[in-house]
Amino acid sequence: MKQQNSVDIVIPVYNEEVELEESILKLHKFLTKNLSEFRWNITIADNASVDHTQMISRQLTHKLPRLSYIRLSDKGRGRAVKKAWKESKADICMYMDVDLSTDLKSIRPMLSALTNGSDIGIGSRLLPGAKVVGRALKREVLSRVYNILIKLMFFVHFSDAQCGFKAVTRKVVRELIPKIQDNAWFFDSELLIIGEKLGYKIHEEPVYWVDNPGSTVRVLGTVRGDLEGLWRLFKCRPWRK
Repeated sequence: MKQQNSVDIVIPVYNEEVELEESILKLHKFLTKNLSEFRWNITIADNASVDHTQMISRQLTHKLPRLSYIRLSDKGRGRAVKKAWKESKADICMYMDVDLSTDLKSIRPMLSALTNGSDIGIGSRLLPGAKVVGRALKREVLSRVYNILIKLMFFVHFSDAQCGFKAVTRKVVRELIPKIQDNAWFFDSELLIIGEKLGYKIHEEPVYWVDNPGSTVRVLGTVRGDLEGLWRLFKCRPWRK
């Protein structure tokens, strides 16, 4: 009998006491019903929350099987994802935003791509077949301009660097993740730019994505961090080393 592939789905969180329990219960129910061919686990990666996120997470781990919790003392979504992926023993490591903006039906085709030769899988809101609901015009414009800028600076081919829905193989965790310096929101872009430049095969999955109007992401701070990250990569070109 063929051994099942394993997948660890990481949910990075910071002060998410409002949405956390509902989202984890929804994800856990979906995986139980629809992902029987994988040995799956959910990991809540708490990057220094100061609300009730830690308490809720620990309560959930006692209530639900296949649910783990790790806590970091420092903030940073990228830091949380990297730590969780490095500590995982799964064949495939994913992460998705706690608001589950991406339709969970995209999990299966993403995993299928990574079990059939792709190294990195990303959700895309900009490919034909994708659908975005409720996104503010400001965010839509900033996202499109940012992705155009990436293409102009680095001549890469992926369409959407920032969608909070990504997966990588164990090989990528072992070889590529140690090269990623950013610990915040630019983590995604750095992973994809360096990954494509080094020849890792990237699969893009068009997704159905619903905007979360209650998102705590600070747009201007994120934009500044992204631009600083792009300039750092443009100057250093770490894939040439």
